[in-house]
Amino acid sequence: MISAFERLMNHAVLVVISFIVVFPVGWFLLTSLSPNTAGTIDLAHLTWSNFTTAWQAGDFGQAMTASAVITIGAVLGQMVTAILAGYGFSVLGVAGEKIIFPVILFGLMISSEVFIIPLYYEMRQIGLTDSWLGLILIQIGMGVPFGTFWMRATFRAVPRSLIEAAQMDGARSWRVLWAILFPIARPSVLTLALLSFMWTWNDYFLSLVFISDPAKQPATLALGVFQGLHVSQVNLLAAGSLIVALPVLLLYVFFQRHFIQGVINGALRE
Repeated sequence: MISAFERLMNHAVLVVISFIVVFPVGWFLLTSLSPNTAGTIDLAHLTWSNFTTAWQAGDFGQAMTASAVITIGAVLGQMVTAILAGYGFSVLGVAGEKIIFPVILFGLMISSEVFIIPLYYEMRQIGLTDSWLGLILIQIGMGVPFGTFWMRATFRAVPRSLIEAAQMDGARSWRVLWAILFPIARPSVLTLALLSFMWTWNDYFLSLVFISDPAKQPATLALGVFQGLHVSQVNLLAAGSLIVALPVLLLYVFFQRHFIQGVINGALRE
């Protein structure tokens, strides 16, 4: 049993770690509410209008819409490909799996800087540069290695006897996937969707290379332009940064239990 002293020490360590994590976030929030351009914290005169000013000055409405379109399209594409690929490798069996699967995983070890130049010229040749569709397709392709690995491990953790019982009852491949495996794997699927959303929403490098039209730039690019124009206004910079980060923060707050459960389940698999 855990003694009272050990329990006290555990709580003390957790309190210290929580303070270390929360303090910069709280400081950043108070900076965004500062009435001073230097970002000096003034609790007596919190200025919520900084968010309105930053929203209008940075044209974040249009940029957030662009990010939403790109991110939702990419996440949907990544989830479909990950679920189907994971199901194929874990249950159906793929000819040459011992060669194909390691090749797919090899994509996890390749940095985007390695292939960004040839990829740009290929996308320009087919007319998909400076377009949301092109960026969505690139994000889907870059999500295939991790998504395939994640869903393969998820489906392989399901008892084989359950799948065989469904097949003996006459369930075909699609029914086994959507009626048996998908409900069981829902926490892992949701976790993968949240990770894909976060990675796509926060992307800056790919957007910088493939999007040059200001009317099509996502929120991360808009924030970069905004920071360049208001480098001396620290309070507005903090407000703009929080605006861009807000969707990811809200998703994590609402789905944190599912996210943690999915990560723990994934850690217990191969």
